Amino acid sequence: MKKILVVYFSQTGQLTEIVKSVLSPLEKSQDVSLIFEELKPKKKFPFPWTSQQFCDVFPESFQEIPCELEPFNFNADDNFDLIVLAYTVWYMSPSIPVTAFLKSSEAQKLIRNRPVVTIIGCRNMWLLAQEKVKTRIYNMGGRIAGNIVLMDKAKNLVGIATIAYWMFTGKKDRCLKIFPRPGVSEKDIKEAERFGHIILKELSKDKIDIDQTVLNKHGAIQVLPSYIIFEKRILKVFKIWSNFILQKGDPGDPKRQFRVRLFFYYLLIAIFIFAPIATIVSGIALIFSGNKIKEAIEYFSQNSLKH
Repeated sequence: MKKILVVYFSQTGQLTEIVKSVLSPLEKSQDVSLIFEELKPKKKFPFPWTSQQFCDVFPESFQEIPCELEPFNFNADDNFDLIVLAYTVWYMSPSIPVTAFLKSSEAQKLIRNRPVVTIIGCRNMWLLAQEKVKTRIYNMGGRIAGNIVLMDKAKNLVGIATIAYWMFTGKKDRCLKIFPRPGVSEKDIKEAERFGHIILKELSKDKIDIDQTVLNKHGAIQVLPSYIIFEKRILKVFKIWSNFILQKGDPGDPKRQFRVRLFFYYLLIAIFIFAPIATIVSGIALIFSGNKIKEAIEYFSQNSLKH
């Protein structure tokens, strides 16, 4: 019997639904034992957020500064055949609780010499977050055996509006009965079980080595060319802002709240003014960077790590 540890943190509950759907074929199999580990921060992150709370987690999220977690229920010395790591993206990084797990001594034991399947639930930007996760896993002696990404398919500005409505109200319905429901669609979540069948088939082999190309043929990864350029540009700006806020203290520190508020205003300007311009510039850049973009698409569609 194959023993699989599933590690995840779901603030809204959507990632839990995604994980359950992807792994449902494995859960039904008599040849697989699934152990679920939901990460629990000692100081809970709020949901719904206020805009100030939402922006106050930015520096720690982006710079991968961990929070304290409640003790794990799993035994890090158990002989797991596969680790499934599911996460959402916070400011171009894995969520803070997932960062905390990846920096733990238990993760070091678990991941060394083991295959890891990553499952990502996000709005649209995940490339550099996965690079951070991938780097940590390889540095711990593990390897990415597969990656599955489920995204919100709404257009950029529409997606921003619907996600903001969901994050700040806690309601996952149609804002004003005009906008689409926020987040990954129920249809996409339900149909994600197709990936579980592919994983289950690989579990029958001595060495678990899932073919990412096969997963991709079933829609596991969609790399949007414009976001290859877009994310790299945002990376530089976020580095400046995160350092600027961190100079004034830790999360919740009153001394840094003014700078956190300034960051919120920056986000509004970036979304409605800079983002449309950046989209046009990225489109032009794509024309003159054809081969490089093709290489980047191929790279992000697989699980190797640049050295």
